Amino acid sequence: MRLRSTRAYTTLSVTGVLITLGIVFGDIGTSPLYVMKAILGVSKGFVSVDTIIGTISCIIWTLTLQTTVKYIYIILQADNKGEGGILALYALVRKSKKWLLVIAVIGASAFLADCILTPSITIVSAVEGLHLQNPSLEILPVALLIIIGLFLIQQFGTAAIGTSFGPIMFLWFIMLSVLGIVQVVQFPLILKAFNPVYAIDLLSHHPHGYLLLGAVFLCTTGAEAIYTDLGHCGIKNIRVSWIFVKTALILNYLGQGAWVLLHPQATGTYPNPFFAIMPSWFLPIGVVIATIAAVIASQALISGSYTIISEAIQLSLWPKVRISYPTTRKGQMYLSSVNWLLFLAIVAVVLTFRSSANMEAAYVLAITVTMLMTTVLMIALMQRLKRTAFAILVFALGSFVIEGTFLVANLGNFMLGGWFTLILGGLIAFIMYAWHRGRNIKNQFTRYVDLADYAQALTDLSKDESVPLFASNLVYISLANHHSKIETKILYSIFNKNPKRASTYWLLHVHITDEPHTLEYSVENSIPGVLMRVEFRLGFKVQPRINLYFKHVLEELIHTKEINLKSDYAALHKHNIPADFCYVIIRRIQNYDFDFAPFKQFILNVFLWLARISTSDIRTYGLDTSNVVEEKVPYVMKTNKKDNLKRVE
Repeated sequence: MRLRSTRAYTTLSVTGVLITLGIVFGDIGTSPLYVMKAILGVSKGFVSVDTIIGTISCIIWTLTLQTTVKYIYIILQADNKGEGGILALYALVRKSKKWLLVIAVIGASAFLADCILTPSITIVSAVEGLHLQNPSLEILPVALLIIIGLFLIQQFGTAAIGTSFGPIMFLWFIMLSVLGIVQVVQFPLILKAFNPVYAIDLLSHHPHGYLLLGAVFLCTTGAEAIYTDLGHCGIKNIRVSWIFVKTALILNYLGQGAWVLLHPQATGTYPNPFFAIMPSWFLPIGVVIATIAAVIASQALISGSYTIISEAIQLSLWPKVRISYPTTRKGQMYLSSVNWLLFLAIVAVVLTFRSSANMEAAYVLAITVTMLMTTVLMIALMQRLKRTAFAILVFALGSFVIEGTFLVANLGNFMLGGWFTLILGGLIAFIMYAWHRGRNIKNQFTRYVDLADYAQALTDLSKDESVPLFASNLVYISLANHHSKIETKILYSIFNKNPKRASTYWLLHVHITDEPHTLEYSVENSIPGVLMRVEFRLGFKVQPRINLYFKHVLEELIHTKEINLKSDYAALHKHNIPADFCYVIIRRIQNYDFDFAPFKQFILNVFLWLARISTSDIRTYGLDTSNVVEEKVPYVMKTNKKDNLKRVE
């Protein structure tokens, strides 16, 4: 049977394209704020015509090869039932090779680092435009106030303001185009940048070509976010709107390049060309629009972090945290713990680096690593889909050459900020690894036995009136994937820890599928009249609201007359009082009559610490706390360990 699903499929429409501008392209759409400024920061001495035309050519062809060909044309096809992102891609290939887990963890960690660095550099870059009119203005307090406001509103949901994102970003891209065209008309020679020969010549002959390439790579920031937001807007809307977005971006980069060549000066004295190309009368308006666009870009990455963490939880790559839904809009979720951790991290980034220029090296390394990991997973998917060896080779070589070149260029700036990405991404990756590995260590001690071997014992206990009735319906969450198996810890709870007699025992099993939006269940009468098993099949993007889903199942079973849930107590039964339910949640604890290897014990200690600060199973499954009993059972209930203890007279 299938539970009701809220899955909505996106189709190409004018409205869809407009919404896509606001949701998908905020990150890459605000890259003109800092790309040319970064290039001028890397350039030494006075810039030349060949240098500027060469760097603009690198930008154009990076947007063409990396963003358009790789992501818009190829990667967006790697959807998981319409959903995108590195963890959705991993879900498609995780059964083929176990080591791909490492790739997914590194890629997801780098993307989360990007979610921290994007709001930092984008908002600070936008606010820095105020310096052109008031050089003495303190930028950091203004940027921090915007960041504080942005994170405060998350708990209330962003549906209301989200509807305006599309029109605002449409206005933003129109502004980029017009500002660029005005400058290009004054210096049409800049159009030579469309010739890739100038890009090749720059990399071949410029003494700082590789350093310039590191700054150029900033132009493709947001390509990974485009893939992550695939499920919100659909591939057709993204591809159509990208034509408009790419045109606006290239026109603005051409305009900034033209302005630089029209105003030759020492590179260290240039203002940010993005704001410099604005007429003085328009500058205040431009700064306001840029700041709003930066907030929209930041909001997209904040929402993206919620999405990827929720997926990581379902894939057992992140501790369970509370997820709430402040609005009824699909995909709108709020993770309080993630929200405030992001806030603290972003504030730390702003206060540590203090200017957008100082954040560039950290930012670009996070993006490069994420893209490389996506490439590896995409190659694995192409192999699983049995694409031709030639197609796989072309994709692999093209991606690794481009991204590897950018990675080498960016490593030259490691001490300027790349170290921060390494520490930040490494910490996130360690949390993912420790949680996943800790669960595996704990699950090694989960033992399963044949349910049939205990069917008679359960039946006898259910009918034994000498044992007080613990509950009419006793419910356990089972980890057993096969319907004929049951965990020893559940039997231990029923038979050994205060024997629990019930009229009906229920086993609820949750199976997370590799598809994102599966919402199905099946029911099996495992021991007729005594034990029922319900299996929920949930997609990795579906929240496990087991209490709600179980009520839905019971209603359908009553409707089909498969069960009768009137109370077993005679005094209540005659008044049609519903039967009572009790959930038993079992928590495994370590018993110290055996020893782990030192590294295993370290990982397990980290896992247990994370488990203590994560959301409980009761809250995760949405259970009614008044009907829940929590129990502790040891990892190992029987050991073969021998000791030298002897009895003496």
